[in-house]
Amino acid sequence: MRIFLETDRLLLRYAVQADADQLYELNSDPEVMRYLTAKPTSRAAIETEVLPRFLVGPDGAEPRAWIAVERASGAFLGGFALETPADGPADEAELGYRLRSASWGKGFATEGARALVAKGFGELGLNRIWGETMAVNLGSRRVMEKAGLAFVRTFHLEWDDPLEGTEQGEVEHAITRAEWLAAGGPR
Repeated sequence: MRIFLETDRLLLRYAVQADADQLYELNSDPEVMRYLTAKPTSRAAIETEVLPRFLVGPDGAEPRAWIAVERASGAFLGGFALETPADGPADEAELGYRLRSASWGKGFATEGARALVAKGFGELGLNRIWGETMAVNLGSRRVMEKAGLAFVRTFHLEWDDPLEGTEQGEVEHAITRAEWLAAGGPR
């Protein structure tokens, strides 16, 4: 098992093909998908779209998405990502996380997000980290805030099949390396 990052309670590791089953289960949970698509992700999409993001990064580089497991038990919790969009600056990345609903409310998302912010500004040399979610997704917004990201803006996207709450818009939260350092940097 290749480990990317360790925290007190988490291991963020590189994915293997066998993770497809757990990713499928995660992306089939209606609560997990509530603010994303409100529908389960098909097994085919897991194998052709989701899992490949965990296996290989852009242009064959190391992936920027990792499987999260609980250190104490080895239990699969979900995934984290710190991805630079293809059309974005190379020194910026979007923070993402998707955890099993059974693990919500235990601080795992915040712990992983904080660790990725530190890794992003430290070892990865990023200058800005941001995240987006639906304005009504208060849990995800709180994780971003606890990880140091501050509210930037609310914006509205056009959706063919809008989810409940879409009318309230999407929100962006972000932090720069300078802001992170001014707030105390790595803890």
